[in-house]
Amino acid sequence: MSPLSNTPPWPPQGVPPCPLSATHHHGHLRVSHHVPPQRHTTMATSECPTTSPLSNAQLQPPRRQSAMFVYQEYGVCENLRKLEITGVSCRDVYAKRINPRVKSGRFMKILPDYEHMEYRDVYTCLLHRYRHILGLWQPDIGPYGGLLNVVVDGLFIIGWMYLPPHDPHVDDPMRFKPLFRIHLMERKCATVECMYGHKGPHNGHIQIVKKDEFSTKCNQTDHHRMSGGRQEEFRTWLREEWGRTLEDIFHEHMQELILMKFIYTSQYDNCLTYRRIYLPPSSPDDLIKPGLFKGTYGSHGLEIVMLSFHGRKAKGTKITGDPNIPAGQQTVEIDLAHPLRLPDIENLRDFSELSRIVLEVQEQVRREEQEEEQRQEGEDRSQQAASQPAAQPLGGGEGAEGEETAAGAQGAAQDQAPASQPFVLPMGVISRNEDYPRTCRVCFYGTGLIAGHGFTSPERTPGVFVLFDDDRFGFIWLELKSFSLYSRIKVSFQNAEAPSREAFDEMLKNIQSLAT
Repeated sequence: MSPLSNTPPWPPQGVPPCPLSATHHHGHLRVSHHVPPQRHTTMATSECPTTSPLSNAQLQPPRRQSAMFVYQEYGVCENLRKLEITGVSCRDVYAKRINPRVKSGRFMKILPDYEHMEYRDVYTCLLHRYRHILGLWQPDIGPYGGLLNVVVDGLFIIGWMYLPPHDPHVDDPMRFKPLFRIHLMERKCATVECMYGHKGPHNGHIQIVKKDEFSTKCNQTDHHRMSGGRQEEFRTWLREEWGRTLEDIFHEHMQELILMKFIYTSQYDNCLTYRRIYLPPSSPDDLIKPGLFKGTYGSHGLEIVMLSFHGRKAKGTKITGDPNIPAGQQTVEIDLAHPLRLPDIENLRDFSELSRIVLEVQEQVRREEQEEEQRQEGEDRSQQAASQPAAQPLGGGEGAEGEETAAGAQGAAQDQAPASQPFVLPMGVISRNEDYPRTCRVCFYGTGLIAGHGFTSPERTPGVFVLFDDDRFGFIWLELKSFSLYSRIKVSFQNAEAPSREAFDEMLKNIQSLAT
């Protein structure tokens, strides 16, 4: 492990130390007040940050509020006095991975040594040392990407990989599995364990490469192998990833895509590099709350998309992707300044009628962009010719006025349209999920990114953004005659807020450049 800082502040946030020890007793934690022996105040090995012995002032009886400081700082509400609930959680989640017929001796080896646990050890060797990896991350797995949330869970730091529900059940909850965990064992040093595979926790390693980037490595990849060889590994992966067997998938192209993904992703063996991502910031003027959504992408199955608002535009960025449009690319862009009025329900079934409406708006957008370019060029020439600096031009784009224009267009669209209107997909438009809403609030002109295999010949093509409610929207891909349905991911991710709008925009730029 390469920590960014080896000298943690103690006590953190100006809170006095609390020399409490937690004792494991019949599956619960019993906390007693005592003054720790002097030999417990320094780190025993060179792997942990070195600290000086506690002063006499620090060895005074603890204050009550200090029992909470470590966990409040890292977003955990539990007190060590109340960790019996977490203790049960740890056994349920991790101990059951070990053969239940083995007696308790092996069971205890995968749990921390609570008997000699102290707050200072937890903070210094675990929470402070690995504080930089908490939050949301995207693994570098070629075009496929992913979504990892690293959180403090009791006396563990756990990396949870979040997976979409099985295709095409877009409204089902997310699935998740642990990829690694960090905790204190017998020594006063954190132990990193890989959780990949089906043989229980085993030795792993974590390195913080640089700011907002870290890597994991499994040191015992033989734990990932199965007795039945690659065929058994593939069938197990297929059941977990798709919830079915290969015989259930009749579409030949889909079989090829699934096999390709297994071969590509399994070669990493949980040795991955992760880059930090943020949840999008929100504004009262946003059409709906931004965030993460699961969406249907034809034969590629369900993928994770981040919806964010940028003045006159809304953008859907892929967090997970596929060989055609990789993770990090902007899959859809919605023009909030151009709402669409759909025809009545009978005419809406006619694809040519919807296509005519959309292509008219596309032509209008093209003319407006040309006029804006010409106006901007004229203003630039005028400013260069003027002897005095000219006033700041009233820009469109994505500045303050652009945001006001977008907010006005959204308001006008929702004022003109009824609270809800009937909706049906035109004849010939393919949808993976036929259980889409039959009413919608409002529609906007948008573009969707399509490309050949390997992200070849990418182009933005016209489409229709359909807002169903606060948690669901859809996109009609005109050229593909296809429909994607998106449903909000209702998970409260920790340590995932962007420090600023600028930091979020920079993150979007970075993941897109890496995908390209």
